[in-house]
Amino acid sequence: MQVCHITSVHPRYDIRIFIKECQALTADHQVSLIVADSLGDELKNGVQIYDVGRVTGGRLSRMRVGAKRVLNKVLEIKPEVVHFHDPELLGIGVKLAKLGYKVIYDVHEDVPKQVMNKHWIPRVIRPLISKLVEFKERNSAAKFSGVVCATEIIAARFKQYNLNTIAIHNFPILAELMQQDVAWNDRQDSICYIGSISATRGIIPLVDSLALSGARLELAGSYSGDTIAQQIKNSAGAKLVNYHGVINRQQIGELLAQVKVGMVTLLPTPSYLESLPIKLFEYMLAGIPVVASNFPLWYSIVEGNDCGLMVDPSDASAIAKACQWLLNNQDEAEKMGRNGRAAVLKHYTWDAELHKLRNFYNELP
Repeated sequence: MQVCHITSVHPRYDIRIFIKECQALTADHQVSLIVADSLGDELKNGVQIYDVGRVTGGRLSRMRVGAKRVLNKVLEIKPEVVHFHDPELLGIGVKLAKLGYKVIYDVHEDVPKQVMNKHWIPRVIRPLISKLVEFKERNSAAKFSGVVCATEIIAARFKQYNLNTIAIHNFPILAELMQQDVAWNDRQDSICYIGSISATRGIIPLVDSLALSGARLELAGSYSGDTIAQQIKNSAGAKLVNYHGVINRQQIGELLAQVKVGMVTLLPTPSYLESLPIKLFEYMLAGIPVVASNFPLWYSIVEGNDCGLMVDPSDASAIAKACQWLLNNQDEAEKMGRNGRAAVLKHYTWDAELHKLRNFYNELP
């Protein structure tokens, strides 16, 4: 089949969209990807990437102009299946479904809950916007050939709207990170955080905890804005942060092979409470214990596999104590790291998810 993935928001090499889904599907299908980043068209690893250009002028312009450009490009290349990844493209998805295209909505996050924490939406109208988004998703999803969701919790909601709904988790690709099977004593006595750097992802309590624990933080990723970067600089723990900037997948593997603890202390926002962040599983696969937020959904993974410690992510003192315990109890920490790696290899691999995705495509109505 001719398959076209579309996004007006995500980067062209997004891990879930490009690396995990588009590249893998080239084994069975002719795959293209439409993006909006002004980096130009290209053929990359068997995927034809079409660029409709970055839209300037803010979110509303992107939603209107960007969506129209994406729609025109889809109509130009005429794929059999359109797999879209942004809630702002729901209207485009419905139009394409009415035109006879097989349409798949890939739901990365619980958007109605996520709306409740969007700083750019006035707080007083967030509940109304959240309900409107949920209404839009409910009515649109029923018109699609299928829905793919990043977690079982999100999938349970969408199965009420479209029975052809499946959960495809963001589990790690083994081949990318298997190089990290290094001797424990060859690692540094340091902790790491890799990913988007923002207040809601708990970066401020984490950096503050360094002043209490004395641990060194290897930090990699992009800042959500200048304000958060300045807050980190103003923290008492700032001198213990080693910032690597934005790094590629190979560099992520190399960094994870150097440290002894992985940090995933996201704050309890509605969307994060029901998420399964890829970094959690990547840390586990790297063979290092995790310090994770004490979210109910995560207990079965972290405590169930005895692969780390769970803390209140807003409590710098609790984070510091967990890091200190792991760095001071090396035998136990190493055992937790081995437990996490074994759990990923047995239960949380992308290979199994890809098999589900391929079957989903083959059985599209």
